[in-house]
Amino acid sequence: MRYGSSRLTHLITGLFFTWLVCASVVAQPVKLGVDVLRDGGFEALRGKRVGLVAHPASRDSRFKSTVEVLRGARDVELVALFGPEHGVYGDEYAGDKIADRSDPRTGLPAYSLYGANRKPTEAMLESLDALVFDLQDIGARSYTYVSTMRACMEACAEAGIDFVVLDRPNPLGGERIEGGFVEEGFESFISNLPVPYVHGMTMGELALLVKDKYTPGYEKLTVIKMKGWERSMRWKDTGLKWVITSPHIPHAETCAYYVATGIVGELDTISIGVGYTQPFELFGAPGVDGERLAAAMHRSWKYPNTVYLQDPKTYDLARSSPPLGITFRPVWFKPFYSRFKGEVCQGVQVYIDLDKDVNLVETNFRLAQALGGEFIFGDGSRDRSFDIATGTNKARLLLMEGAPLDELFAHWRRQSESFRKDREKYLLYP
Repeated sequence: MRYGSSRLTHLITGLFFTWLVCASVVAQPVKLGVDVLRDGGFEALRGKRVGLVAHPASRDSRFKSTVEVLRGARDVELVALFGPEHGVYGDEYAGDKIADRSDPRTGLPAYSLYGANRKPTEAMLESLDALVFDLQDIGARSYTYVSTMRACMEACAEAGIDFVVLDRPNPLGGERIEGGFVEEGFESFISNLPVPYVHGMTMGELALLVKDKYTPGYEKLTVIKMKGWERSMRWKDTGLKWVITSPHIPHAETCAYYVATGIVGELDTISIGVGYTQPFELFGAPGVDGERLAAAMHRSWKYPNTVYLQDPKTYDLARSSPPLGITFRPVWFKPFYSRFKGEVCQGVQVYIDLDKDVNLVETNFRLAQALGGEFIFGDGSRDRSFDIATGTNKARLLLMEGAPLDELFAHWRRQSESFRKDREKYLLYP
């Protein structure tokens, strides 16, 4: 009996320590590019005068800002800051033009890359040996930080200086690819790269693509890879805490909702929760019947041409079968600012389960289809914004005609799978 008790004690102790080791491995967060740079003694920047492209999420895994990391680095001289859309501190509204200024914390010049210039000028770079880029992306083509990265690399190539990208995770993971390519004539600062709307790449991997496509002779790009990140990881798997990347991306989960409603939100005929407490999670407007819209959306995957304005007797929310990975709940809400400020709206709240199979990009167009082209496009003043976010005008033309979207979706899915193969030469992580 005593022998059996001893064996049991050893077994339990062994299992406990095995669990403890496994738990510590799981709890170890991914090492960001900035962490790896610091741990490596700043070798890529040693002896250089550098500028830094930064925003609020430019921090190491312990929340120390990259600005302070570089200021404290031996044999590295930080001499200038560069801010993308929303600015270095994220305190500017979306789309607002930002002026150059003196940074109040460091006294360094803080150049704006979302004002008079979207590309660093020769004068901005003339005192630099290297430009360091450390922006957290959200995984969608229309998020302007990827365009800022391209502009910075092109400027560095022209100036003949180093461009160093501190890599960060794609919060949607490295396997999700959705949407179509940007067609000729629809290129813009929100459709700036030849990738599907959801590309499944990190900023460092996109930098390799940009070098190949736009600066093929440039040999001064360095990507500081992360350690511990794998393609199957989404943000929740990284062990990292999310830092707001722009005013309406408060949580890592918001990135998925941005993909699902951000394109249709460009029309500004409906509210997508920007101006309320749930940015990109809501879809509605005054006069919409939320119950009918939720039922229409649940049915739209099984019956692709389901329209909200059909006979309401055909809608039964309780009997509707929501598509795998996405659900729509009827809601009432009153925005505090932005579209429909102070007005009561009805519509739906979108619920996304990224562990299931759901195409987020297509959700934008299913929502637009459900309400109908005449309602959703209004006076047409925002048609161009919708088209350049989409990368084509084909979706809008089909929606305005009330035509099916099935063939367009199938075309986009083929493009996405083609890109999955084409991008392999740029991938840095398993």
